[in-house]
Amino acid sequence: MLTVIITGVGQRLGLCLAEYFLAKKYKVIGTYRTPRASIDILQAKGAELYQVDFYQQQQIQQFIDSVKSKHAAIDCLIHNASDWHDDKDDLAFADYHAIFSNMMTIHAEVPYLLNLAFKQQFRASKSGAADQPQVQYSDIIHISDYVAFKGSKKHMAYAASKAALENLTLSFAQRYSPHIKVNSIAPALLAFNEHDDESYKIKARNKSLLQTEGSFQEVLNTVEWLMASHYITGRTIHLDGGRHLK
Repeated sequence: MLTVIITGVGQRLGLCLAEYFLAKKYKVIGTYRTPRASIDILQAKGAELYQVDFYQQQQIQQFIDSVKSKHAAIDCLIHNASDWHDDKDDLAFADYHAIFSNMMTIHAEVPYLLNLAFKQQFRASKSGAADQPQVQYSDIIHISDYVAFKGSKKHMAYAASKAALENLTLSFAQRYSPHIKVNSIAPALLAFNEHDDESYKIKARNKSLLQTEGSFQEVLNTVEWLMASHYITGRTIHLDGGRHLK
């Protein structure tokens, strides 16, 4: 049985990823911060879930220790856990400091720590004919964001932290070659929230050339493609509907 770790499985993309891999009969190890009904459903389907506050170093270490004690091999690690803060005007210095620190922690430091901690668990084996050996790779996939490329005047710390994550993609791809592939996926609009009104949806869709949201399925397709590839590493795959050309 293949094993995948997914951080942030409680809702939206993380939940879709967890359900997708459970349906494929993977062993799914997931983290969540806030208890939700979705967590109970995933556990009932066989997911191994951990409540982890990634802003607490001790909880990160406990999660690492627990996984390493139970699993000798990890086939894929998907960094999906995320947070979001506005860089509003006229905040106190301490608030700006906390926002930047939190964004860098959740989007850069935690992936950095987990990638290093689980290096021995990433499984790589060879098969195939002697004259044409085919490497079976393990994968690390960072979920980044379109704003890492463009920046954001409203979410500067968030954008900077996602850019840091994409830079880690380059570094870990070099460090973990040739048997571990490391890539990023940088989506723009994937799916609306329930509270989004129609005027917001129209405005958001018009930001891209294709004038639509991408859907979580686009990410699932890209994850599947990256894991199947034997020739992609150190890359950021942009799922933005042509937004960079608007």
